[in-house]
Amino acid sequence: MRITAAVTETAHEPFAVRELELAEPGPDEVLVRIAGTGVCHTDLSARDARLPVPLPAVFGHEGAGVVERVGDGVLGVSPGDPVVLNYATCGSCRPCLRGNGAYCHEFFARNMSGRRPDGSSRLSAGGSVIHDSFFGQSAFASHAVVPARSAIVVDAWPGLPLEVLGPLGCGVQTGAGSVLNVLRCEAGSSIAVFGTGMVGCAAVLAARIAGCTTIIVVGRNPARLARAEALGATHALNLADGEATAAIRSLTGGAGADYSLEATGAPEVLRQAVDCLTPGGTCGLAGVPTPGTEVKLDMFGLLLGRRVVGIVEGEGVPQSFVPALIRLYRQGRLPFDQLITRYPLERINEAIDDMKAGRVTKPVLTLDVPAPAARNTATDREAVAGAGHG
Repeated sequence: MRITAAVTETAHEPFAVRELELAEPGPDEVLVRIAGTGVCHTDLSARDARLPVPLPAVFGHEGAGVVERVGDGVLGVSPGDPVVLNYATCGSCRPCLRGNGAYCHEFFARNMSGRRPDGSSRLSAGGSVIHDSFFGQSAFASHAVVPARSAIVVDAWPGLPLEVLGPLGCGVQTGAGSVLNVLRCEAGSSIAVFGTGMVGCAAVLAARIAGCTTIIVVGRNPARLARAEALGATHALNLADGEATAAIRSLTGGAGADYSLEATGAPEVLRQAVDCLTPGGTCGLAGVPTPGTEVKLDMFGLLLGRRVVGIVEGEGVPQSFVPALIRLYRQGRLPFDQLITRYPLERINEAIDDMKAGRVTKPVLTLDVPAPAARNTATDREAVAGAGHG
């Protein structure tokens, strides 16, 4: 079928919106009409060849939309279902079976090789391959064929803003999951969040949910810092004013933060995120660096019980964690939509320029998709505790 997509032809070049051919869904695949797709810095890292993804390609990995058709053998997903898209996994390796699909043994092959696991491609132009399957979806497009396992069915309700739900599949679940699933911040604790994009701001919101009483956000953009404070950060530090470690210690009574989250991927920021910890504290690394990036850390500081843990996609079970995040959103406790600015797909390059300049936090590329029919939903009071764990 003919679709519209934003294509990266050459590294570092602007996206080109053009028509492509999309294959029909195969076994265990579904065709999704995209309502909206978040733009993430990981998309730009792939576009600019900082991640090993072949070109030409269609990126986009924060998609949401409505299922139009399903392939053979698909269970649990039907035409008309509203879905949030997620990364692809094999479902059978040890991490997958333990509910840790973000560390699937085939993660890179299924999400960054540009092809299906069997080597075939879903996208083409004039008979030439356009690489796809970016994080299982390649959602900078009007339609995407994705593994059925990657399509998380969500409840529809009147006024469902389906186009803004896509970031739940990456930026929101990464930030919130880092705090709730991995760091597991205790009530009354302190946390320093380095980065003011969607991941950092979602972490601030999750820290409030967890009951942290000192929430320090660290960044460089004054407008974004102010936005993070409006979302619940108790203090904001601008790195333009100097290194943040001493200030964080001062704000925590000289002890240091109980937890920190590095959401920028910069080694010099990771060093500060570790150095600001109290002895026995834990730093989560969620920012995506260029492969091969190295960092210098104080070994004696680590000896005093400080820990550094890498985090991919928040380590939740997306099929349960994403619906839990939606329940928190509907309760008004996770207002991530306040961080979103909508752009039509054809304005993708403008959206990226605005994001890089710090004028917006999370651009979402929208397409015209009819709202799915409302159906019975879980109550807003449904418990979310532990929903991210398998």
